[in-house]
Amino acid sequence: MNRIRLVISFFLLALVSLVTGAASLPPGQNWTHYVRIAAFPLQSSNPDEIVRQAQDDHVFGIEVDNDIAGRYESFLDPTAKLAAIRAVAERAHQAGNRAFVYIAGTECITADADKTPHSMAKEHPDWLQRKIDGTPAVFGGGTAFWIKAGDEDVWISPFATEWRKVYMERVRQIAATGIDGIYVDIPYWMTHFDGWENTWASFDDFTVNAFRKETGLDAKKDVKLGDFSDPNFRKWIDFRIRALTDFMREINQNAKSVNPQIMTIPEIYPGIEEEAVRVGADVYQMYGVVDAIAHEYEFGGGDHMASSRSQLDWFRYMVGWSSFRAFAGGKATWMLNYSWDGDKNIDASEAMQNLFMAELVAGVNVWDAQGHVMSGSNDAATRRKVFAWIAAHERTFYAPREPMRPVGVYFSPATRNYYTTEFLNSYQGIIILLLQEHYEYQIVTPRSLQEFHGNTLVMPNVRVLDEDEKRWLRSYVANGGRLVITGEDSTSLPKTSNVVRFPICPGRTYLSKAEKDFTAAHLTTETTFLATIRKSPELQLEAPPFVATQIASVDGKPHIFFANFSGLVPGKNAVQHPATNLRVRIPAGRGRRLFLLPFLGESQEIPGRRVGKQIVFRIPRVDKGAVAWLEPSQ
Repeated sequence: MNRIRLVISFFLLALVSLVTGAASLPPGQNWTHYVRIAAFPLQSSNPDEIVRQAQDDHVFGIEVDNDIAGRYESFLDPTAKLAAIRAVAERAHQAGNRAFVYIAGTECITADADKTPHSMAKEHPDWLQRKIDGTPAVFGGGTAFWIKAGDEDVWISPFATEWRKVYMERVRQIAATGIDGIYVDIPYWMTHFDGWENTWASFDDFTVNAFRKETGLDAKKDVKLGDFSDPNFRKWIDFRIRALTDFMREINQNAKSVNPQIMTIPEIYPGIEEEAVRVGADVYQMYGVVDAIAHEYEFGGGDHMASSRSQLDWFRYMVGWSSFRAFAGGKATWMLNYSWDGDKNIDASEAMQNLFMAELVAGVNVWDAQGHVMSGSNDAATRRKVFAWIAAHERTFYAPREPMRPVGVYFSPATRNYYTTEFLNSYQGIIILLLQEHYEYQIVTPRSLQEFHGNTLVMPNVRVLDEDEKRWLRSYVANGGRLVITGEDSTSLPKTSNVVRFPICPGRTYLSKAEKDFTAAHLTTETTFLATIRKSPELQLEAPPFVATQIASVDGKPHIFFANFSGLVPGKNAVQHPATNLRVRIPAGRGRRLFLLPFLGESQEIPGRRVGKQIVFRIPRVDKGAVAWLEPSQ
């Protein structure tokens, strides 16, 4: 009966919310689409201070760190932390804000475990993830920066039945506090600490038995770990991804069984690269079962700071971010990236602005953090300035972006899983080409094939297609769509005039050149390939190749988002060389006016002049970034 009352209460609150706030948002959107995030450690004594500071800094979407499930003491008894969560939720709502609380996924820390006989590993060793040789996933202070000396850090199998039962009870208790969101960090298989990278864990009894029940295979004996040509290893890959996706689905279901309006947001660092396969947290799959994803997105080596990114790095991030927006299918994409961590040659404010600007251009929600942690700020004044400006223009950047006349680029999850390097080199190369040549493009996935209406679809070295995908491709070609196949051809389509094949993938070729000399690569652009995917005559753009552009319709108006990376040098220079004399061309007779909103500036009208059958608008200058849009003449 009490649970029924809780559900009814939250339903009534939801109706009030719809009337007072959500009714003004575009269809399909909610508060998660408009967050400007900062994080704060939560204690019983500081909810008022957290909300006051958030309001002062123009933060909308307050993350509070008060981990219940990932700390053994509160995993056993969450009473005190639940009270603090309830208090901060109430204060945030009184201020017209939203708050969400951090909990760990498969990680659990016991504080001062060296001084107590009671810890997760000591009392529940059978719950722990393990290497194939039986080594448990138990770590001590210094293994990661968040593990203190004397603490015990363990990673638990999502198949550990009793642990999962208690975990879901804690999720329901958190949802009952009235908090707006549950933020689930690191729901991972342990493959990201030193010595665990190539283990393909976990081989604990719970996980091995679950795999045997599903496939009939013994994970310890029947799988050739690391051999992507082995059918059984592919089953192990798929099983591990599906297990973590199902874990997040169950969290979401349990939370909403108590509070139907609560949002479930996992934090995931793997993106489109190989880490997703190894860690098992695949954001493409997870978007289907949660409300939003916070991407602590990074790839490759280095410190991943905005201050240390090369121009090619920035374009690769743009590829990742736009991929996430495609995976989201209308849901929000949050970005926990890091701007600066003490680089003496780079001004922190400039690095912060570059990161915020690029994220806005990609349409992902910003999160300000200090150094390489979730909370704080490298420069509070810059946060306040940028967040206030975003708040004033939030609909421009976060209202739904609809395709107009895009070139489609196919993201194949199965190909990425089994042929990671080959696929990514082609996929990233194709999209970077389109970004630098200023094409409107749309990333298409198996979930969105039916929604794609562009005239051209590029298949970048796609090696794995199921029968549903092949059937759609046959229909697309039969109805006049142009299919451009680069590299491997797995479509089984016959030769025809609207199926164009490039056995040597131009995207892979271009990326190889860009990795050697990004500045010179654009001088040898893949012209034959680009001629195959002609630009739409309805909106043409001329801009330097180090300006990345996103083109879409927002509120029914064509928009062009500009991110300028000209002149950026990792660790040396974070101030762009201005991009000058950009041109937007549209057919004459359309009666359109062009407006430009520079990053941190005010909107201004850009005059146009007729040149032959076109109207040409000359944008004199773009510094860090900008957005331009066309409006009907009055």
